Parts: sequence; structure tokens; C-alpha cells
Amino acid sequence: MGALKNFAIIVAGGSGVRMGSGIPKQFLPINGIPVLFHTIRKFEGIVDEIILVLPASHFTYWNELCEKYSFKLNIRLVEGGDSRTKSVIHGLNAIKEAGIIAIHDAVRPLVSRKLISYLLKEAELHGNAIPAIPVRDSLRKKNGDQNTAVNRSEYFSVQTPQCFQYQIIKTGYENCYGRDFSDDASVIDYGGGKINLVEGEISNIKITFREDILFAEALLNATEM
Repeated sequence: MGALKNFAIIVAGGSGVRMGSGIPKQFLPINGIPVLFHTIRKFEGIVDEIILVLPASHFTYWNELCEKYSFKLNIRLVEGGDSRTKSVIHGLNAIKEAGIIAIHDAVRPLVSRKLISYLLKEAELHGNAIPAIPVRDSLRKKNGDQNTAVNRSEYFSVQTPQCFQYQIIKTGYENCYGRDFSDDASVIDYGGGKINLVEGEISNIKITFREDILFAEALLNATEM
């Protein structure tokens, strides 16, 4: 049996509301290049196929950007759903063979190629690989008008790409049809599966607010990601 193929599903459904911009955040420029282009290029040459999940209403704009920036990578474009969960399902449905799947937020453009490669290998060995970093700030839990301190050493911030053997994540989503999840590891949790946490990267930030663009530009200018 030959080596398993690697696939990337990049989910790009953000509206840019919290960014305070009329342009969806995945299309905003970092150092003059759209966020989404930075993200996709991190997977180039590592995976065998990149599947980009976009709202149908963004297809035309995506094609215009590709022409404007001469972006010519071979991407399979898939129409997203009305939630992240449904968008991931649409991406999974586009894959018709066994392999290792990396599911990644379009607005995490600073993930390193080294981490992507490592996660794919870990998922092949253990069924899944989820990047996470320890929480660095003190935490408090709010309950009504009361709040209490919690032990931050027990908590981790979860990142993407989250990587899975295809049949594991496909079956996971099929078994929780109709429910919504904020990430893919939660789907495996729901089905009683064991999560394999892998050390993530502090620089692997999610572009959510306008100041995140400035931070991302500073990181890109200071280091070779």
C-alpha cells in the first residue's frame, strides 16, 4: 500500500464584523498580501491537495484577488455552509480517499511549515494531532455575579491546523450531525475519542481584531516563518 495522501481544508468563512471592516478578515492585507494567500502558501508542497472552503458569495472576489496578485496555486474551491461545522463537512465531502486531513482556520497565516509537517506525521501515528499552548494569563471563572480563580496550569489554548486520519474525522462529523462545534477536536471529544495534544506555537495567532494585523506584520518582518 502506498503512502497516505495529505490534504488541507482551509476554512474561510469570517465576515470581518469584529475587525470593524467591510472586507472579510481573510482578505485583508498583511504586508500588502491578503491574509488568505499567506495561509495557503504555508501548505504548498507539504500537502497533496488544498481545499479552500468559502461562502459562495465570496467566489467572485476570490477569483478577482487571484488575478490581481497573480496567485496561481492549484486550489479546489468548495462552497461553505452557514456555520464552521457545516463548512468543514463540505470540505470533507470533497475528499474521496483515505489520507491525513489538516483542518485550518484561514486567518492563522503565521503557522510554521515545520509545525504543519509535524502535526500531519503525529496524526498518521496517533489518529489525530491538535496543537495547543499553555494559558499564560491568570484565569477567573465567572458564575452570575460571582467569580473565582482557577488553576491555569490545567488549561490550554487550542490552535489549528488540527490533523486527523480521514475516516476518524469523517465518521466523527457524521455521528454528530445537526450539532455545531467551535473546533474539530470537540467533534472527536463528543464521540468519546482521545485527543492527542501537540505543542503549538505562540506566534500562530488568529487574526480577529485590527491590532492582530499589526502584530502579524511585525512578526513577519522580524522573522522568517
